[in-house]
Amino acid sequence: MQKGLIIKNITNTYYIKSNEKIYECIARGRFKQDDIIPVVGDNVEIEIIDRENNKAVIERIIERKNFSRRPKVANLTELVCVISTKLPKPDLLMLDKQLVFAEYLGIKPIIVINKNDLDKNLAIEIEREYSNIGYNVVITNALTGEGIKNIIKKIDKDKSNNKIVALSGNSGVGKSSIINSILDKDVTIAGEISLKNKKGKNTTTITSLYEVEKDIYFVDTPGFSTFDINEIESANLDKYFLDFRDYIKECEYQGCSHVKEEKCGIKTAVENGKISKNRYDRYIKIYEDLKYKEEHKKW
Repeated sequence: MQKGLIIKNITNTYYIKSNEKIYECIARGRFKQDDIIPVVGDNVEIEIIDRENNKAVIERIIERKNFSRRPKVANLTELVCVISTKLPKPDLLMLDKQLVFAEYLGIKPIIVINKNDLDKNLAIEIEREYSNIGYNVVITNALTGEGIKNIIKKIDKDKSNNKIVALSGNSGVGKSSIINSILDKDVTIAGEISLKNKKGKNTTTITSLYEVEKDIYFVDTPGFSTFDINEIESANLDKYFLDFRDYIKECEYQGCSHVKEEKCGIKTAVENGKISKNRYDRYIKIYEDLKYKEEHKKW
């Protein structure tokens, strides 16, 4: 048997890169019995059944470092959170959820503000807010290529393992255009914008890895209308807000939710301008959504 990387999945067919060849594979039935199925990004062991036609069978899934249910990808190393200045307008609530999710998975987030030509001032304003928190932010225009190389520069270049980088964001923000610009060719279908409601139309239906440099792969994922982070408990949410960490210790009560409590270090930091009021308001919205789902969870 030999090892390989799943680079594309269409229904029950998997395309695996192994020893610089691409094999078309199926998975053994026992994976369903074990309540696990192979996904893009999985490192696997395969058995070659037809060398002439590059056909193989997946025999084993090598232990994952992490797993994302949406996008459904294994072994992510970085999450590129893409928003646009307009068409569609920036959804900072979803962005904050994505940043929280990256922290939860223990992977590096990179924020990309695309379509900067439509509102440069807004792009700079958002870049300033998140850079001050400590996030890596890149401003781009995927159609002209402006800023695209800076995305690659932000990726850790440790060559000991494959780098699997997911682009995540609303439909229409330009994820596919960014990948096309990085590769300098059209390998994905760019999303359309509905003129009626100014929202993106989802065009990516197959999750695929695109190799942009040696052992560095980008994932183009379906656009989101929602982004759920239900794996995270509301009581732990504050741990994944980078700008909260220096002030949590100043809360008088252990387990402070930073919502209704008095003598709260986070609320004091907001009042003193050390934490953005808008960012704090989005924290409350995410917290209350998680809390509501926990209290109404059906067993």
